[in-house]
Amino acid sequence: MAKVLVCRCEDVTLHELEEAVERGHTDIESLKRYTGFGTGWCQGKSCVALCAKLLTERGGDASHPFTPRPPFHPLRLADLAGLAEIAEDEEKAAPGVPPPSTHTL
Repeated sequence: MAKVLVCRCEDVTLHELEEAVERGHTDIESLKRYTGFGTGWCQGKSCVALCAKLLTERGGDASHPFTPRPPFHPLRLADLAGLAEIAEDEEKAAPGVPPPSTHTL
């Protein structure tokens, strides 16, 4: 039997959601906390609609949205590039650490 992924960010399958509903997690917040769907990069943007549909089909309550709790702050690529420059500056200034080799093979 093939796995049907509902939440690609956290690898939550349809089977896991169905089991959670059978165990009594019949509202969207409880289902999220039990399975972990909607806690990844997208914060539920790609999976919350399908989870809500599953709940309503099984007699659950999907009328209240879950509470998003982002695990991090999004960074722009330019910010990440700036971090690389800072790390290089720290390496150069570290006492007792030899400078990186500039020799190539």
